[in-house]
Amino acid sequence: MEQANTEKIKNKIDEMGNSIAAFYAVNFLDAEKEFTYLDELAKRFQKNMPNSRYTEQFTTQVEEMRKLAIGMAAPDISLPNPEGDTVSLSSLRGNYVMIDFWAAWCKPCRMENPNVVRLYNKYNDQGFEVYGVSLDRTKEAWTEAIEKDNLSWTHVSDLKYFDSEAASLYNISAIPATLLLDKEGKIIAKNLRGAELEAKLAEIFDGA
Repeated sequence: MEQANTEKIKNKIDEMGNSIAAFYAVNFLDAEKEFTYLDELAKRFQKNMPNSRYTEQFTTQVEEMRKLAIGMAAPDISLPNPEGDTVSLSSLRGNYVMIDFWAAWCKPCRMENPNVVRLYNKYNDQGFEVYGVSLDRTKEAWTEAIEKDNLSWTHVSDLKYFDSEAASLYNISAIPATLLLDKEGKIIAKNLRGAELEAKLAEIFDGA
């Protein structure tokens, strides 16, 4: 049903051609899932409406998205862990890594933690790592949540809430937010939780 609606929207955008309405219609698409289509659309607008400010704005948005698109190398993060030592995302290269943007105050994040703990314990020996990036404001809240939820993986934070350098780098405006990286550090999936995360990890490690 969802895919059918998406196709209807895309067909409608194509019918609109080079109209301003087409620029607004793209807001009804899931930008993450439809990046390839949006990229093609940007090229079409550049060809047919090169001097339009709408084209310039849309193209800029697409270029920003490209940096974090599936298949792209994840930008490196280097932030302090609870002990004050700087730990980089790239130090986990060679493993499948899930970047987990979360916070002690985020209820959905905390509700998902038991599932991630279970999957981490199941697949860590096979090369699954988690790089937890907290958007907390205080070290006390952050470390208390780590201990209470039994989160034994790598944790970093600059304790700057949504002003975090990492949040800015990854365009994070809401949490929980996750990115799954392959052994080379390339993005292979985004925002997998619950059964979807379990299925993807089973596909990777169990060949399911």
